[in-house]
Formats: sequence, structure tokens, C-alpha cells
Amino acid sequence: MAIKASQVMELRKKSGAGIMDAKKALVETDGDMDKAMDYLREKGIAKAAKKSDKIAAEGLTNIVVDGNTAAILELNSETDFVAASDPFKAALKDVAKKLVDNKPADVDAALEIKTDNGTLGDDLTETTRKTGEKVSLRRFEIVEKDDGDSFGAYLHQGGRIAALVVLEGADDATAKDVAMHVAAVNPEFMTRDDVSADRLEHERKVFKEETLNEGKPEKIVDKIVEGRLNKFLSEICLADQPFVKDSDKTVAEYVASKGGKLKSFIRYEVGEGIEKKQTNIADEVQQELNR
Repeated sequence: MAIKASQVMELRKKSGAGIMDAKKALVETDGDMDKAMDYLREKGIAKAAKKSDKIAAEGLTNIVVDGNTAAILELNSETDFVAASDPFKAALKDVAKKLVDNKPADVDAALEIKTDNGTLGDDLTETTRKTGEKVSLRRFEIVEKDDGDSFGAYLHQGGRIAALVVLEGADDATAKDVAMHVAAVNPEFMTRDDVSADRLEHERKVFKEETLNEGKPEKIVDKIVEGRLNKFLSEICLADQPFVKDSDKTVAEYVASKGGKLKSFIRYEVGEGIEKKQTNIADEVQQELNR
């Protein structure tokens, strides 16, 4: 029987399977949706192996804190549909706990963590089988703090963005406020001291050319350039940024008012730095059916 694009899309949505896998399942079962679902389940392991070369650029981030240790991570899938699924969210939670408990050095070491089913890598392969899409641990960091420090953890947009902050002193509420700021504003550096000399020199040259091209008197060019450089630094350095909840204070001033000092921050955004293929799913399904 002829298989319609709408049937393929429905099965793909229900199962998380790829287009051609969904089409083949429907062909093999004469279009019976329930039997097609069973067919995909039975072929799950083989399907998981075929996903190894797919680009996983969607997913979620997570943060887990256990005493003086925290882990921030990004777990990827191929589509946001799978990232919203229960198997994926369960894997995200389990991976976070394994990371904070075992403190591996890198992703390769993390995938070798022993679990009830073998290794963490085996667990993610099983999640791939369940979801029909490649599920992979992209990155993580283990962060340690001292007894007098405060952790601030914040997840934005349901986990699309994660921010983890450590303050010296203050309290967890203040640290969470700063984490919310980091998630929203996305600073590049903690302080001006963290900006490289090469970056400063590059920006200074750009501002000087810009100022000269504006026809400013040469005797005041250097002063204008330094003013613009200072403004630029206040935009990219967390300590100097106007605090989102009180723009009359910088972030450093806000933290100081709470008896603390900025110590470190990490910000993850799902898929940043990954080149994603842009597709129209309806067109993609129709193209595959026409093969």
C-alpha cells in the first residue's frame, strides 16, 4: 500500500525514529501504526548503532550540587522533540548524578563510569535505542567550592541555558541572582584582568580607527578611545556589568553589598558552537517518500 507523508510524520513524532526508519516500518506493516511502533521497538538496537554519525545539536543542560561539589553538563540529541521526552530527561538526571559522584576528568572518562547496565556510555546507547536518536554527553565541568563559599545554580528556558556561579562569602540566594544575570547577559570574562593583552590591543586599534574616521581632533582621540574601551570592557566583564536586578550597581558592587566576592562562573547554552543543519521537516519527509 502507498504510505502517506502524514503517516510517516505521525510515526516519527510518536517514536522519535528517523524518516526512512519510520517509512520502512510502515511499509513492512502495511501502514498499521501500532505494528509499526512494535517493529521499530524490535529494531531499536540496530537503529541506535546507525545513529552514531548523526549531528546531535539539540538537548538540555543541567546542574547538580552535592555539598561542596557541583556538576554542570550538556546532553545532546538530534531534535528538541527527543530532548523533551521522558527517557532523555531521565538520562540527563542520571548522568548529572554520576558526574558529581565520580568526578571524572573528561568525557571519555565519564563514559567509562560503571553502572548497573555496564558503563555510562552503555546507558546512553540504551537511551539512543529508546528515543531513536543519537544521545551524547557533549561536555561538563566539575566545580569545587570552599566551606565559606556559595553556589548559585540557574537553568533558563527549561534547561536550554545553564549558569553556575561561585561566590566567596555571601549566600546561595545572592549567588543564584548572579547566576540568573550570567544566563541573561552572557559575559565573556569575570574581570578586566582576565582579558588578554592581545584582545585589548586589538580593540584599542579598532576604536582608534573608528574615532579618527569620525574626524575627531587628534589631541583628544586617545582619551575618546580609552573611554570607549572602558565601556566595551564593562559590557563583556561580569564584575563591571550593570546588575540586571539593580542597574545602579555593578555585579561586583551588588555581591559586595551582600558580603561576598565574585569567584567563578560557567555558562552553557545548548548547541553553541555546533553547526546545525537547517531543514523543513515536511519537505524532508516528502523528499524521502519520493525516492
